[in-house]
Amino acid sequence: MRSRTSLISTLLRTRHDPNQILFKLALREALGGCESVLDVGCGVSPTMRQLGVPQSCGAEGYPPSFQEAKRQNTHDQLVQCDVRELSKHFQPRQFDACIALDVIEHLTKADGLKLMADMEKIAKKRVIFFTPSGFLEQHHASNDDLQEHLSGWEAAEMERLGYRVTGQLGPKNLRGSYHVLKRRPAIFWGLVSLLGQCTRSKFHPDEAAAILCVKILQ
Repeated sequence: MRSRTSLISTLLRTRHDPNQILFKLALREALGGCESVLDVGCGVSPTMRQLGVPQSCGAEGYPPSFQEAKRQNTHDQLVQCDVRELSKHFQPRQFDACIALDVIEHLTKADGLKLMADMEKIAKKRVIFFTPSGFLEQHHASNDDLQEHLSGWEAAEMERLGYRVTGQLGPKNLRGSYHVLKRRPAIFWGLVSLLGQCTRSKFHPDEAAAILCVKILQ
């Protein structure tokens, strides 16, 4: 009951951007049947708690985010490590699922592909990525915050790599860095984005602001 209440509270807080609600529900569905999840590049996000994941481990390399995640108790376990070196810290098939939300675009293409291969070894059932649809320019807020985008990932590319891809967050032209709606009032453009998501973007991920990519391993 507590996890369901947490999810409802999260959905209410995102009422001005209803596509965030659809994304959280899609993510919850993608994780269905997964009891243990490795959240790669977890930052300080409480998403695993909000979705009611029974056992979650966060992997985070940025020291301030790692310390804040510990303070907020965002996961059952936290490991401070470079996400490009997951295989040094985790065993093959250690978790039911490995998930990386807004992470792979912060790596070079070569490092992103290596991350993908590592996650596919560590997971038993599912590997999940959420990333902008194509390259989205984004720069550092400070010199060491790791927020710059170094690569872009297309829906067709992820499908060739064996992932089922759906568009998320509505039409691409309505959002900028950090998936923020570019126009105001947010409540109006959030509804416009929702309409676009339901009628087209979900089914044409190349036109969407972001993509949810799921590979089923068994």
